[in-house]
Amino acid sequence: VQLQASGGGLVQAGGSLRLSCAASGRAFSTYGMGWFRQAPGKEREFVATISRSGASTYHADSVKGRFTISRDNAKNTVYLQMNSLKPEDTAVYYCAANNKGQSWRMHEYDSWGQGTLVTVSS
Repeated sequence: VQLQASGGGLVQAGGSLRLSCAASGRAFSTYGMGWFRQAPGKEREFVATISRSGASTYHADSVKGRFTISRDNAKNTVYLQMNSLKPEDTAVYYCAANNKGQSWRMHEYDSWGQGTLVTVSS
């Protein structure tokens, strides 16, 4: 599956952004999906994951209550709604697909998008 992330940009602290990740290729609904991020000078980290059907989600503690992952299998797209953004959320955000289903484990993901930059100013 090929992934294309979009929706990043510059936003002030407290603002919101919605990231999108469009998938093409093999059946999107057979993949668990995840969002990860990598801040400058830091390792890539888990943000959120969603099951194949969208019925189950899991968010990292650092974003819980502020970010929400969702998917629309009819549109082959997964989203990350980001509210109450903080400067420490500044990072390149990556979407990824996992044919084993929902997971927070980065190494389980088979396909990765190119990343979209989110910059939160204070």
